[in-house]
Amino acid sequence: MHSAGLEEELRQLQQRFSDVKSEIAKVVVGQEALVHKLLIGLITGGHVLVEGVPGLAKTLLVRTLAQSLSADFSRIQFTPDMLPGDVIGTEIFNPKDASFSIKKGPIFGRLILADEINRAPAKVQSALLEAMQELQVTIGRESFKLEEPFLVMATQNPIEQEGTYPLPEAQLDRFMLKVMVDYLSKDEEMKVVERMAGSAPEPQAKEVLDLATVLKAKKAATQIFIDEKIQSYVVELVNATRRPKEARLDELEPLIELGASTRASINLVKAAKAHALLNGRSYLSPHDIKTIAPDVLRHRIALSYEAEAQGKSADDVIRIILDNVPVP
Repeated sequence: MHSAGLEEELRQLQQRFSDVKSEIAKVVVGQEALVHKLLIGLITGGHVLVEGVPGLAKTLLVRTLAQSLSADFSRIQFTPDMLPGDVIGTEIFNPKDASFSIKKGPIFGRLILADEINRAPAKVQSALLEAMQELQVTIGRESFKLEEPFLVMATQNPIEQEGTYPLPEAQLDRFMLKVMVDYLSKDEEMKVVERMAGSAPEPQAKEVLDLATVLKAKKAATQIFIDEKIQSYVVELVNATRRPKEARLDELEPLIELGASTRASINLVKAAKAHALLNGRSYLSPHDIKTIAPDVLRHRIALSYEAEAQGKSADDVIRIILDNVPVP
């Protein structure tokens, strides 16, 4: 197993990330699960897609996370008339000396909120997604590296809304996690109303973690131990989304049009390792895998018309798989 040195390092990192969660909780009511998943994205270098109705403090949440890390924050509000240059930046011609200069776009931050990404046309979506994947941006003839840690939290409203361009499957696959956000509970909403409508000044988050520590956590997460049995469990789960009959889940065969890609297996292990780190553990358990599997898989499974006719969601399919694939 692992050295005591790693155990101690993980314990300290867990404490540091707990401080971040506490700072965010001073400003943002509820949303603990989303905060946890954003931290998983930050540690692994994976990006997070959030789906939920407007008005759930998503902007406030990412801005507060940026404050607690003292990181540059950019918010990009996507609209149907946007151009790729509005995201990545453009070359500007200077007529005085007939030269070009580069004006960098809002993508050059550490924490990016890509708001209502499904309102942007395909060219703009792919400019953002290329930057996310390659960690670099090309403007004119020049390429610029994006600095790590780099996290994009993209939001989309539920697809039924007018004037949206749904993200294609291949683009969705670039997001490590897709998190569903629901309305606050009544008690949480009471707290928000008290806080926002009261006379006390709005709380602000203090910086409690530096970016170097985030990079240290990224390295530590890769050293978390994964047993071969757990690795095999991950592959079985993902394979069940592609070949349900092999997993003796014949009832899922007509419901799934397209299963999850290999990237799902890789991301499931990476995200589970970050989840274990945030819980101060140096090894993976099946529980880590089960906890994070819905967020890793729900946007990677394309359902058939049959599933829609039966009113089944991707989450229903994932639940059946998690309940039936034997746990090591």
